[in-house]
Amino acid sequence: MRITVTVDGTSYTDDVEPRTLLVHYLRERLGKVGTVVGCDTSNCGACTVHLDGHSVKSCSVLAVQAHGSEVTTIEGLARDGQLHPVQQAFHDNHALQCGFCTPGMIMQSIDLLSDNPDPDEHAVREGLEGNLCRCTGYQNIVKAVRDAAHHMRPGAGPEAERVTGADTGSRTASSVGGGGE
Repeated sequence: MRITVTVDGTSYTDDVEPRTLLVHYLRERLGKVGTVVGCDTSNCGACTVHLDGHSVKSCSVLAVQAHGSEVTTIEGLARDGQLHPVQQAFHDNHALQCGFCTPGMIMQSIDLLSDNPDPDEHAVREGLEGNLCRCTGYQNIVKAVRDAAHHMRPGAGPEAERVTGADTGSRTASSVGGGGE
């Protein structure tokens, strides 16, 4: 089946098998390896991407279901070599250990913050409950999400910075959650 999908701002038209999962299409066809295959059962959240602005577990979405849609992966967050504020907050707050869950955690965190721009600790934990981390114990992840919320609040910078653009940090896009195996 022929699909057209915009991924990280670039339009792609490809023939795919109807049973191809979005995660496999992104990784194998487009080389978006920052989208991690964790469990293939939608339990861990490592494969979380944004589909038309909302987080989805790409192991539970068929590539054909993304036809005509816009997909954002972890690789598509940085702007002009600057990390997205959530990526920067994960770096600044040491919110990763092995890094396997980080891309999915960041993508889910951005969706959480779009729904609740000022979450308390409980709201962060509840908003990330579908994403598993086997290393950190979540404390620094929660801290990072709350820190990002502070930096993304109205008045913290231009609208483009708060939503999709650069933050004041100096890390490059490859530093946090921008690639993987």
